Amino acid sequence: MTLCHADKLLLSGAGAVLASSLALGVGPLSVGIPAVVLAGLIADGVARPGSSLLYPTTSNGPRQLQRVALTFDDGPDPEVTPGVLDTLRAFDARATFFAIGRNIAAHRAIAERIVAEKHELANHSWQHSRLQNFYGRGKQADDLARSSQLIRTITGAAGQPLYRPPVGLKSPPLARAAHKLGLKMIAWSLHGRDTQQDDPQRIAAGVLSRITAGDIVLLHDGHDIPGRHRVAGARALPLILQGLKDRGLQPVTVSELLEA
Repeated sequence: MTLCHADKLLLSGAGAVLASSLALGVGPLSVGIPAVVLAGLIADGVARPGSSLLYPTTSNGPRQLQRVALTFDDGPDPEVTPGVLDTLRAFDARATFFAIGRNIAAHRAIAERIVAEKHELANHSWQHSRLQNFYGRGKQADDLARSSQLIRTITGAAGQPLYRPPVGLKSPPLARAAHKLGLKMIAWSLHGRDTQQDDPQRIAAGVLSRITAGDIVLLHDGHDIPGRHRVAGARALPLILQGLKDRGLQPVTVSELLEA
């Protein structure tokens, strides 16, 4: 079995430390400099959602076609997601929902509606724990597989659904688990900022001022904390979709965007 990107990076870093020590002798500089570089690369791989240093990650689609992908994280939420679906249907637009597995299990009928209306149901972990990046490989694999299996039961698809890690963070254990499952990891090229402000006009204006063909846009239709709701993205959605229509940009699912 081939090594995942994370293990290749760690082995390369260890090799650089060893080579430097052999060439210059063991010392603060010969060990410290390559170690600091390796730590910086690992930090980038962990914290930057679009980084492919730990695992191959897609942040956008082809730029030459007038298509974009709107994505919604952390649902389904019975107070928010149905309205998002109604708006998408009114504009004849498709989107991708990176859903939390436990939310799918709790609101399965909404997940089934997502699929029935030709949107894409994707994996955003089962638990969406804020400590998830500290999970070991086994716990990561269990979380990924549990959510993936439920999604495949609903969609009827044989392949693995697309995956977006919670908060976009990655870790070597996640990379190893994802590598074994053969997951396609998706980040984003444009953040809707709908978790940071409540004004739908400002959210829509921010998206429309920056969006270009091929962008993958991050919005939210749910919350990782039970009992809380995020409605700002849903309220901004009609304005965003009208703006995309005026610009001749077609909202499609992430898979449709990448297949193009």
